[in-house]
Amino acid sequence: MEADQKYMKRAITIAGKGSGWVNPNPLVGAVIVKEERIIGEGYHEYFGGAHAEVNAFNNASEPVEGSSLYVTMEPCSFYGKTPPCAPLIAEKGVKRVVIGMMDPNPRVGGSGAAYLASRGIEVQYGVMEKEIRQINEPFIKFITQGVPFVILKTAMTLDGKIATVTNASRWISGEKSRKYVHELRQKVSGILVGVDTIIYDDPFLSTRRKGRRNKDALKIIADTRCRIPLKAKVLNHIPQLTILAVSELAERSKIREMERIGAQTVICPLKNGKIDLGFLIKSLGIMGIDSLLVEGGSTIAFSLLSDRLIDKVISFISPKILGGKNAPTPVGGKGIDKMENAIQVQDWEMKRMGEDILVAGYIN
Repeated sequence: MEADQKYMKRAITIAGKGSGWVNPNPLVGAVIVKEERIIGEGYHEYFGGAHAEVNAFNNASEPVEGSSLYVTMEPCSFYGKTPPCAPLIAEKGVKRVVIGMMDPNPRVGGSGAAYLASRGIEVQYGVMEKEIRQINEPFIKFITQGVPFVILKTAMTLDGKIATVTNASRWISGEKSRKYVHELRQKVSGILVGVDTIIYDDPFLSTRRKGRRNKDALKIIADTRCRIPLKAKVLNHIPQLTILAVSELAERSKIREMERIGAQTVICPLKNGKIDLGFLIKSLGIMGIDSLLVEGGSTIAFSLLSDRLIDKVISFISPKILGGKNAPTPVGGKGIDKMENAIQVQDWEMKRMGEDILVAGYIN
């Protein structure tokens, strides 16, 4: 129905307001409609806070009995940090519930919808499911596999360079692209870079959106030998929220110094002389990190891609040409020897991003 899509679209829009604040929970929005009027709406605002349905009921301008509830994800049916929503919906006298997508959480798995139907409530699901799955990619992977959804972000010139021959990289991409990156940083739980990015660029890796409340993601630095400078901005920016992934090759005295200034360390096994990134990704999942944005290091990019640890690629292409056979490229490492073994990007899309072009797609 056209009306169902209209109200579900509104629920998706307000669900997005929770970006970055609800991880590792999903983005959820709810809209209450009565006599073709929206009388209440709400979204999941922060992890541990009231669910979207509860906020929508609390914001309702009139009694909700006999109304229709549009919710992006199946209402929960179990006690977690908050009471379940399905019984509350039944108690409120809602007559129809339109669900965008069923909850992939094994603790729910259709039980919320079944509970509503058992109470005589009309239940429909699958409205704008594709769009809802897209905004909840991290949650879906994390809740079903226990590891983060990993996004590789690159920015390069038209001739495929990420810096000049002297490693100058500011700025490859335009202002609009850089703003988009800060929106990505807001959404994810962690940002992963290699130590060379810290050494050459010394980035803050913070989220900076003008006029809006920002959340800094956890910074994770892959640093096999713990070469990171003590004065690096990621170690001295408050709050620090930095994890150093090191190996047995790192000097213990340097590790202790890092921990003294507030960084946490994860000792990872070696793989081909470098940090075992698969081990690191699994460890981050155990820590509750549901999503990672990989922002730097051509070597780490190749390692993650070749080990099939990347889920999505977002690349900004700038209309600039740098040249130089030794100028770095987005993906380095030893490379792939045969074209038939190339890593394929699927379901990709392309759009203009200010003066740049954005290409985004998925790794199977």
